[in-house]
Amino acid sequence: MKWSEHTWQAIEPKYQSILEMSFIKELSDGTLPLEKFKFYMAQDSLYLEHFGRTLSLIAAKIPDLQHVLTFMRFAENAIVVENALHELYFTDFGVTDKGTLQPACHHYTHFLRSTAALEAVEVAVAAVLPCFWIYREVGDYIYKHQNAINNPYHKWIETYGGEEFSIAVDQAIAICDTIAEKATEETRNKMTEAFIMSTRMEYHFWEAAYELKIWK
Repeated sequence: MKWSEHTWQAIEPKYQSILEMSFIKELSDGTLPLEKFKFYMAQDSLYLEHFGRTLSLIAAKIPDLQHVLTFMRFAENAIVVENALHELYFTDFGVTDKGTLQPACHHYTHFLRSTAALEAVEVAVAAVLPCFWIYREVGDYIYKHQNAINNPYHKWIETYGGEEFSIAVDQAIAICDTIAEKATEETRNKMTEAFIMSTRMEYHFWEAAYELKIWK
């Protein structure tokens, strides 16, 4: 069994709990309060900026040159998407200021950046994978289960269906499996731990948006 298959089995209950979240259900059927969606969108924009920088750091450390190029493209795409959010959807939904990193986003981005800076590159690659993989799977779920009639978030949901992003996710998974094959058992265990931690962070990111969690 590949590392990715084994690790996905480990987080399957957590993934199912994400699908059952009120934020996901209400986004799908169009009943999510606008205030919560705007909070999510602003935090997501801030997250992508830090995520892009983390991917750049991984690109600088990963040994294989093809993997270097792939992660450089990942980093570029993260920044491009962040800019698109700011220029297109912020206007559509009346967001004028991204604000600052709130607790869940702050925790997630700093976990990724510290992992990329201080841990083995194999662990860093595993830590960023949930943002690719879980986001795709949840996005596909929302896309398939959406209420497309008078859903104010329909245009946003349509962005989940992109084939280009799905290809990038497959590339990220394949890179993780390749480096896991060459890694020691200890490193593979650390990769799995990092993947599980980021999966938890994915859950709390959506939870924070629904509950509007800010610094006290």
